[in-house]
Amino acid sequence: MQESIRHSFLEAQECLAAFIEDEKQFSKVESFATSLYDTFQYNGKAISCGNGGSMSDAMHFAEEWSGRYRDERPPLPAIALSDPGHMSCVANDYGYAEVFARQIQALGQPGDLLLTLSTSGNSQNLIRAAEEAKNKGMTVVGLLGKSGGKLLPLCDIPIIVPGKTSDRIQELHIKIIHIVIEAVERKLYPHLYQ
Repeated sequence: MQESIRHSFLEAQECLAAFIEDEKQFSKVESFATSLYDTFQYNGKAISCGNGGSMSDAMHFAEEWSGRYRDERPPLPAIALSDPGHMSCVANDYGYAEVFARQIQALGQPGDLLLTLSTSGNSQNLIRAAEEAKNKGMTVVGLLGKSGGKLLPLCDIPIIVPGKTSDRIQELHIKIIHIVIEAVERKLYPHLYQ
């Protein structure tokens, strides 16, 4: 068992190293941070969504803004599309592909940012959310894996991370989320990092 555990840590390290070696990734992460900073500066909100573990990461992203990250600061407008009552209602009436799109139609505004998280990029409900966000004049960021899937062309800022399995991809997604939060906080509240 110890050998398989060691192998898993080394595999995670290789995925992170592959991401770091690709210089283009840093500019994409910076674009994500800049867009999010601009969203908050101009009174927009961040909306996030994903399926399964990616939904948990979408919720984690939102609560870091509406709650707090490291130190005390004002809450910022962020929401994860994760209400089970809404999802079961819309899935029942319109089909599961519409569970996020309906909320984007209801809540999204020009200048808002939508963060989609998908290891495959092929989840129909995320594709529909991105389509509705584009219709609303929102910026769409995709934390993706593998080839980026059908979601890729709908993203203004696609960030595809290396990894053969969903778990390794999601591990890098959460690293990106934390690094973006820190970068935006440093610009919004520099006193927190002195």
